[in-house]
Amino acid sequence: MSVIRQPGVLGRTTRRRVVGVTAAFSTAAVEAVAVGLWFALVVGSPSASTALAALGILFCGSLLRASVFGATVSDIGDVLCPQRLGVALLLTGSWIVWLLAAQQIGGVGGIAVATVLHASLLIGQFVLERRAFCFQSSSLTTRAPIVPGLLLAVGAAALLASAWFTDWAVATPPLSLEATTIVLRVDAVQVGVVVFGLMAFLAHQRRFERLLEPCP
Repeated sequence: MSVIRQPGVLGRTTRRRVVGVTAAFSTAAVEAVAVGLWFALVVGSPSASTALAALGILFCGSLLRASVFGATVSDIGDVLCPQRLGVALLLTGSWIVWLLAAQQIGGVGGIAVATVLHASLLIGQFVLERRAFCFQSSSLTTRAPIVPGLLLAVGAAALLASAWFTDWAVATPPLSLEATTIVLRVDAVQVGVVVFGLMAFLAHQRRFERLLEPCP
């Protein structure tokens, strides 16, 4: 009855949900593209120039993700503000530590250990990111983003497993278009990127739902 008597409440709730879904989709898309490109460049035996380019892509993606987060939950508009640079560096470092840990141990055990470590790093990064941008909400300090961190870490594990333990591809028959022949090919790693992007969307949607709740 209170919502019916106050239609503005329903409107604000709908707007928060729309903003949250939009921000989660944007954040997940940025993260899937940046992490996917970085992962594709560094897996295998990359050269020094390739590794440096991959690191630049990962950092730029992390910075853009932090910018989307900051624009959604705060009024800080400077892209190069210390808060965004700091959380972007932490996020970039968490991905590097995750991959190094998995490669050092190797196999299923490496993925398991790296996933647990990555989830812990992501949860810490999420907390610092939240504190860097959300200055006005005292309720935020009581909610640790454990589930979002686990979801994102599981998505990363699926991406790594698609590269390490699968070796298949699906290709369409050649399609002739005048003088050009087109073949569509889907690799296991590409499916892994899609799975990671979906898990990232679920993780960030949950984060924004919590962050955009009105303060008590």
